[in-house]
Amino acid sequence: MRRAALVLAAFLALPACGFHLRGEAPLPAVMSKPWIDTQDRYSPLYAALTQRLEAAGATLAPNAAGASAVINLHLDDTGRELLSVTADNKPGEYEVYYSAEFSVSNGPTELLSRKQVKLTREYGYNETAVLAKEHEEDSLRVALAEEIADLIMRRLAAL
Repeated sequence: MRRAALVLAAFLALPACGFHLRGEAPLPAVMSKPWIDTQDRYSPLYAALTQRLEAAGATLAPNAAGASAVINLHLDDTGRELLSVTADNKPGEYEVYYSAEFSVSNGPTELLSRKQVKLTREYGYNETAVLAKEHEEDSLRVALAEEIADLIMRRLAAL
């Protein structure tokens, strides 16, 4: 009983010190109806970015002509590279990377110049668990795309 009262008192004291959860950063008015110009509308980055834009209150424009701003994804690339091999010359570790290059414009006005982001993650490879390692690689790709989408959203919120 005494322990529960201490925990309750601690939770009640948090708002008094100014603590609050970090929420979504509001988007500026120019980002109210964006269009994402990309070559691949089925990439993990496009999916993550559209999800975050809609969660922030933006309505995606049906085309570039009706958009308040255009997010240009110049590069949306992912892959893997071999990091190490075992003593019997088999893959030991891989590195998954996700690269993106983006800019934002409003008609002829460039709101955000071209920026490049590349994130990487390493994972160990085991040839006896090929399907599990392929699933791990796919999960890492999606996680990297979501991190890049978060970085893009922070840049958009600062416009």
